[in-house]
Amino acid sequence: MRDASSRSTPICTARRLLPALLALAMAAAGCGGDSDETGLKGTIVISGSSTVEPISIGIAEVFDDNNPNVKISVDGPGTGDGFELFCQGDTDISDASRAISEEEIESCRQAGVEYLELKVANDGLAVLTSPDNDRIGRCLSFSDIYALTGPESKNVDNWEEANELAAEVGGSKGAPFASARLAITGPGEESGTYDSFVELVLAGIAEARGQEPQTRPDYQASADDNVIIQGIGGSKTSFGWVGYAFYDANRDQLKAFEVAGENGVCVAPSHETIADNSYPVSRPLFIYVNKAKLASKPALRAFVEYYVSERGLATAGEVGYVNLNPDEAAATARAFEESGI
Repeated sequence: MRDASSRSTPICTARRLLPALLALAMAAAGCGGDSDETGLKGTIVISGSSTVEPISIGIAEVFDDNNPNVKISVDGPGTGDGFELFCQGDTDISDASRAISEEEIESCRQAGVEYLELKVANDGLAVLTSPDNDRIGRCLSFSDIYALTGPESKNVDNWEEANELAAEVGGSKGAPFASARLAITGPGEESGTYDSFVELVLAGIAEARGQEPQTRPDYQASADDNVIIQGIGGSKTSFGWVGYAFYDANRDQLKAFEVAGENGVCVAPSHETIADNSYPVSRPLFIYVNKAKLASKPALRAFVEYYVSERGLATAGEVGYVNLNPDEAAATARAFEESGI
């Protein structure tokens, strides 16, 4: 876990995925400035989504700057793994790149863990290939992506082999594909980015065809976004997906496809198209806070209060994500205030 109170490895320099953006965020927020000790003490443990992790790290660093006696650790094993820890009562906050599932809700209920859900940012999933890929067109539909990565695509290792299924499913923008090796790298099942990809892109088609809503099992899966980026960039005719911020920070290694939604319009991922929800593969990002711990730990309450403040929520945009619009930000602040804690 990354420890915000450790002066030897401060979060200002620890984040390996978005260093330049995080440096800008910390400079803007006063990271490394004069300490103003508040008297708060204790520990805060955060785990979950690797996508939300940079936001929580940025918040933790600024909070730590003024509260040096509060030890904060932030880890990003994946949304699903994070909820497993959270619903066992092992963490204070669970970062999540999707909403909590019914199964996870039941797990928390059985363990007596009540939680507060707070939306903290918006994000999109970038559907990617190598910048050297000149064999495949610029735009893909959900049908195209299903034919490449869905549950009926096992053993398809050439783009051309997806043409028959793409035509059968219909609504293609990219097919018929040229003959080219298909090398897929993407998040594993422990990742909320995996779940979001299935829910937003594959599930509707899969269920209509009597298939389980899931990806094909035979691709290079990783919980580490760096590994995914390297895999996509390492094959000329690759395919994969990551959260938009990770693509945005690695544009020199990746090329994003435009994606066509139900209206058939091809839209490229950007801060603007994610903010206005015109990019078809957009999603909200959350933190989940243990209510009992929020009530009993003053440091945790102060941390969450800062997280949902105007200044705290602005951190998302500074580390590469899309800020909540004013109405969304107000709703998040109101949800915290109305929790009565």
